[in-house]
Amino acid sequence: MSRSRMSKLPGNAGVSLLGDKTLDFYRDPVIFCRQRIEKHSSRVFLCRLINKPTVFICSVEGMRELLCEKSNIFLKDPTDFMTNIYGDTVVTMNGEEACLLRLSLSHLFTGTCLESSSNYMSSVCDHCLKNLSISGQPQCVYSIFKRLGAELVLGLFLNVRAEDQPEVFQEIMELCTEHWHGLISVPVNVKVPLWTSGFAKALDARSKLMEIIKDKLENDTEGFVGALGSLPFPNSGSAAQHLLLFISALIPKALASLLTSFTLALGGPEQRESRQEAIRNPDHLHRVLLEVQRLWPPFIGGRRIAEKESTLADFCVPKDYGAVYVSYFIHRDPEVFQQPDSFLPERWSGRNAGQEHLLCSFGRGPRSCIGSTLTEIFIKEASRYLLKNYDWCLDPPSQDLQYKWLPVSRPANLPTVSFTRLDQNVSE
Repeated sequence: MSRSRMSKLPGNAGVSLLGDKTLDFYRDPVIFCRQRIEKHSSRVFLCRLINKPTVFICSVEGMRELLCEKSNIFLKDPTDFMTNIYGDTVVTMNGEEACLLRLSLSHLFTGTCLESSSNYMSSVCDHCLKNLSISGQPQCVYSIFKRLGAELVLGLFLNVRAEDQPEVFQEIMELCTEHWHGLISVPVNVKVPLWTSGFAKALDARSKLMEIIKDKLENDTEGFVGALGSLPFPNSGSAAQHLLLFISALIPKALASLLTSFTLALGGPEQRESRQEAIRNPDHLHRVLLEVQRLWPPFIGGRRIAEKESTLADFCVPKDYGAVYVSYFIHRDPEVFQQPDSFLPERWSGRNAGQEHLLCSFGRGPRSCIGSTLTEIFIKEASRYLLKNYDWCLDPPSQDLQYKWLPVSRPANLPTVSFTRLDQNVSE
């Protein structure tokens, strides 16, 4: 579709309150966006979300501008609900403060700090995945992978290891879950006899978690928590707020989402050759995981606010408009990805090798997820463990694998998978 420079956005923002489409979007963001892409013949369109005129970005071109080239114009919303729950962190702040925080934290997620975590990653995989076939029964893989992610983040970021401190680990994991459930409930702090709002419960859980975190920062000198406590943060509570973010249930859910999608994509006898190739060839495993992330991103996208009038994909975006990028559709942009709905790991080889910047599951540009490298290393570690030790398939073979996309993507009906140890296959 040809268009002139500074075109008017297709769609409309409706009127305040009555024109809001937030509920429609949250019911099913994929159907919501698909209908409007087809209606407007455009992967960029206007609607009203959270009672604010909002531009939806569903193309690679628009995503690059929003997250990379114009990241200094399209900022994090300072009134965002995440700020109320987590406070000022590297995720929620803007401008120079965000850059300085990112510089302070970045070395903790790279280089020698990251290398020192590799042995623990391996031990967590062995602890959580070594008995997948022992019962002979189908396993709910999403729940197993979520536990795996929880052991990773609490061990790495808080020095609480499930094998050494099972009761403390369980307490913190339950508090993180309660905090998370409150995040996605109605943000009203209400307590009445026999009923407490989820948001109020989340605030209670947050208070208890902050007590645990502050005690760790004061008394632990080892590992990530020790290094974090020694950084020059802008205020005394900043380190604790960041630790609350890093141990939140969001990260285990994202890891569980990706590993569940990986398991489903490579399950069954028809994928045995691909599994064997992924064991032999690290490049093939890398391509498989990129394709998993492309088709089933753990997060539907992200939101920004226009600090001044600008353009996205040649469309005029007024000051104070919201802008939402939708990873699901960006990753299926037909101008960039041929056969966009097909699982084709080979698309990441040859001249397309090294094109990871086309994906935005964990953001992109200067505000991309600070822990994306850690996530990639751990997903590869867990995937290799599964590939080296098991064959697997859906059990029962026919299951509803339709995804839900909010707040974190996963199959709506949790799938069950049967695992067989590869050494059993050899002995037989």
